[in-house]
Amino acid sequence: MTVVWILFVSSVIVLPAAALLALRWAVRHGEFKNLQKTALSIFDEEEPVGRMTDRFPGPQRSSKSSQP
Repeated sequence: MTVVWILFVSSVIVLPAAALLALRWAVRHGEFKNLQKTALSIFDEEEPVGRMTDRFPGPQRSSKSSQP
């Protein structure tokens, strides 16, 4: 029964407190400034904004005809 209380206290008090401390750290270190720029930071010259270059797995379409 003691284990249940330890888990309850840690899930109700300790984990939210840790989350709030992490949020406070992120705000103080400027992690939320200029969100638009950071959202575009994954793009580069090979994949410009607005142009999808990813290829998805699936049946491959070949340019060769299966008929002789």
